[in-house]
Amino acid sequence: MDTNIQVRGRIQGETAKAYALREIGDNIINLELKPGALISENELARILGVSRTPIREAIQELQKSQLIEVFPQRGSYVAGISFQAVEEAAFLRRTLENAIVEELCDHIKFEQVEQLEENVSLQEYYLNNGMSARIMELDNEFHRDFFAMCGKENIYNMMHSMMGHFDRIRVLSLHSIKDIKIVSDHRAILEAIKTGNKEGAKANMEKHLMRYKFDKEELEKNYPDYFRKS
Repeated sequence: MDTNIQVRGRIQGETAKAYALREIGDNIINLELKPGALISENELARILGVSRTPIREAIQELQKSQLIEVFPQRGSYVAGISFQAVEEAAFLRRTLENAIVEELCDHIKFEQVEQLEENVSLQEYYLNNGMSARIMELDNEFHRDFFAMCGKENIYNMMHSMMGHFDRIRVLSLHSIKDIKIVSDHRAILEAIKTGNKEGAKANMEKHLMRYKFDKEELEKNYPDYFRKS
């Protein structure tokens, strides 16, 4: 197993299982644990400073999310990216986020607009300075804020738990697609919300969440071993 993984540290009050699940999951999604990588319970337990039990429990949870594949007598491996899982995640996001931006168009407050403006301005700054890694965090925060502003954070958390394959496509795109469009997408979505333009907000959200289709061919060509074979 590649031990060059990133450890963010344990959050106060976090159980050993939750800590292991978050750290392993984040490393898979951020491609620090690449598709096809062998998962070593002993090595992860050493790196994270926990026993093998929470590691094993985390692997079981990630297996349910189709991010890890377990083969009897062979071991556990990071699963290849499944375009079927990406399609399902994209459908869920489009359904929920179109409804969210429509609701925001009706009641967004001035201070909420300022919050979103600050986020998009930071995205534009990082994009212009070649700091794409930070954009992923701000992208997640931007969408999470939509749900929080509508009092629907639990729905966001439910949705986010199903985004593993979709999020890995997003990470790949940020690192390999030269003409990154997601920041301008966010700006267009925000401008439509500010003016109460429901149809414009939904149309821009739809385009934003379908970007992966345009990137698919290039990603498969550049990273053939990262994808699950049909």
